[in-house]
Amino acid sequence: MKIALLCEKYTPDIGGLAISTERLARLLTSAGHTVRVFCPSPNLPPAEKRILPSSGVSVTRFGAHKRVDDTLVDWFELIVAQHKEDPFDVLHAYFLTQAGFVATYAGKYLGIPSVVSIRGNDIERAAFDPSRYSHTMYALQNASAVTTNAGELVKKAKAFFDREITLIPNGIDAEHFKPRENIAKLTQTLRLIEASSPPSYFGQKQPATYQNRVVGFVGELREKKGLKVLLPALVQVNKTQSTTLLVIGIVRQGEDRQFFDEFLTLNPNLQIFVTGYIAPKDLPAYYSMMDVFVHPSLRDGMPNALLEAMACERAVVATPVGGILDVAKDSETGLIVPANDSGALSNAILTLFDDQPLRSRLGKSARELIQREFTLQKELDLNLKVYRSLGIIG
Repeated sequence: MKIALLCEKYTPDIGGLAISTERLARLLTSAGHTVRVFCPSPNLPPAEKRILPSSGVSVTRFGAHKRVDDTLVDWFELIVAQHKEDPFDVLHAYFLTQAGFVATYAGKYLGIPSVVSIRGNDIERAAFDPSRYSHTMYALQNASAVTTNAGELVKKAKAFFDREITLIPNGIDAEHFKPRENIAKLTQTLRLIEASSPPSYFGQKQPATYQNRVVGFVGELREKKGLKVLLPALVQVNKTQSTTLLVIGIVRQGEDRQFFDEFLTLNPNLQIFVTGYIAPKDLPAYYSMMDVFVHPSLRDGMPNALLEAMACERAVVATPVGGILDVAKDSETGLIVPANDSGALSNAILTLFDDQPLRSRLGKSARELIQREFTLQKELDLNLKVYRSLGIIG
């Protein structure tokens, strides 16, 4: 089977969408199928394209235009031209709006099936963006099949257009994401600081900080992910327990970084370490440094970071939004707090700090859930089942 995978982000782009798209491409390739990825890039001149091999997957990046419609035209024409040279069996879009529209339109034009996967931010924002609404409706109405990774997103998609939508949760490699031996906090923190370049470490580098409890966040810290909730909660936690916030990733540039810098100016004693990009192979060691993992999103799909932290037996605190509802059950596999509530977030963190047996129980239950319900094989099998339903493979 030859699959054209259309996406708006692909590694090394930052974010869960890029990670999830690469994961699907590699899963399908490992199962013996041919995958070609087509993804726009802001780093190339408009209309220029480059084909790059990536773990056995052919990735075509092409330059995006300032005008979205010009980019969509190039995307459509690229798919049509490539299909004429080496025909595809299916077009699979990993995002509803732009990629989904192009895949659905090209599929109808070429007479081949199209699959559109809703990933979270697409359906969450499309309803309120007039410029995306028509593309969203076209894809939902005309795609051969529609999938998503969260039960809540099924409900939201059906509010647009009532049709069959297949739920395919994200999968995690629990043999890679698992607890690692705990190294002394002093050694861990010193190594991180020594490997960093200013200004990635914030706060006074005093010896006492090396003994802090560690609250961890993984990804791009921004308003949607709870930036303006997490920092005030950290202030409250520090009134009771000296704590370091370990951000495995970055703080989004622009307004979010401005808020971050201004908040730290007003609260200079906060201890925050921002690592920058960390390769997936190294992430389990960083998860193992955390006493508590937090994911205080205001809106979300099914966050990879939450699944990874749970696979690593971390006690997690999260909000009841999007796909988080499918994974973290309050007092069973984590603690759930209301979105946009710093007080509730700080109380949950302190509860876990003070109760080591609870942290251990939640962490073990979380890992067992990931091993049972959120496997790579299950994600692959469910996608192949969708293809079979379209008559693409036997």
